[in-house]
Amino acid sequence: MSENTEGKSGSQTFTRAMIAEMLMKNFEKLPDSDQKLFMYGPLCVGGNAGFGGLIANSLYRRALNVQPARIASSLPMFVLPFLTTCALYQATVVTPLLTGDLDCPSCSLIRGALVGVVGGGLYPMVLALPLNFGLAVRYSTCLLPEKENLLRFCVDVSKPVFNKMRPVILIQAFFGAYLGSRHFKSYSKLTQITFRAEEEMQE
Repeated sequence: MSENTEGKSGSQTFTRAMIAEMLMKNFEKLPDSDQKLFMYGPLCVGGNAGFGGLIANSLYRRALNVQPARIASSLPMFVLPFLTTCALYQATVVTPLLTGDLDCPSCSLIRGALVGVVGGGLYPMVLALPLNFGLAVRYSTCLLPEKENLLRFCVDVSKPVFNKMRPVILIQAFFGAYLGSRHFKSYSKLTQITFRAEEEMQE
């Protein structure tokens, strides 16, 4: 439990479970915009990651000259980053805030940025490479190397893709950081409502 949270509670010490229960009881007292931010924020981050997956998939398809199975490759490249990033943001930002385990504005911002970078930039690239390499092998769309040169080939193919993905990764980082900052502001409102109500009850 953070010192900041303990300070708001006055002389009485609350356990983490008590703080989490108090925060959830007062969640509905937040303005609608803040409630919607907590409910739909992870979906926004996940949606961005899904589009990042589509971009990574498109870049690797071009690099490997893959034309067939456009929809079959695009669907998992949107769904998997979307679901993974939603769950990751929920687990690292939203849930810790609503349980009182995250009481640091810069930590919330950094976590949001990291989720954006990993879920919306790096993870889609890691998914897209083997998926499209498998399609390239199946349909013989490009000249493939021998097994001993396979790693070098993947690195050479990925370098230009990574360079083109840099703006996408920066956007994901910025959006994740922004949303993490917004979530912490909403959390601050929730703590003020919660501990103000607790102080009034004690008086």
